[in-house]
Amino acid sequence: MELILKETISSLGFEGDVVTVKDGYGRNYLLPQGKAVAATAENLKILEENKAAIEARRAADQKNAEAIAKKISGIEVVIEQLAGDDERLFGSVSNTDICAKLAELDVKLDKRQILLADPIKTLGDTSVTVKVGFNVSAEISVKVVPLKAK
Repeated sequence: MELILKETISSLGFEGDVVTVKDGYGRNYLLPQGKAVAATAENLKILEENKAAIEARRAADQKNAEAIAKKISGIEVVIEQLAGDDERLFGSVSNTDICAKLAELDVKLDKRQILLADPIKTLGDTSVTVKVGFNVSAEISVKVVPLKAK
C-alpha cells in the first residue's frame, strides 16, 4: 500500500514522503490516525503543490532539533534517590524522572524521546540517549546519588 505521510514518523520517513507499507499497518493505524493519506493521483498533485511549504517546515524542524541536541549534548542530570548500603536504589530512575529533571533545566521533551532500555536501579553515572528529532539524537549523563537525610 502506497501512502503519503502527513507528519514525520521515525520508523518510516519525513512529512511528504511517499512510502510503501503493509496493508494492515496503513489501513488500521496510519490512515485512521490521520498520519498519512492514500497516494492517489489527486493527492500526489496536492503534494507537489505543497512541496515548498513542506520542505520549509522540515528544514525548520530539523534546525530546531539540532539546536536542542546541541543544547543538551553532554549535559549531566543529577537525580537523588533513596538507596541501601549496597548502592541499590529503593525503586528506580525512569525516563519520566529524567524528563522532569530536564524540564527544570528548561528543556521541554516528551518522556518517549528519552531512550532508556531499562530503568536505572543503582547509584552512579549512566549514559542515556535522547532522540530529539528524526535522525537527531544526543547523549546525556544521568548521575544517580543517594538522597541526603534532612
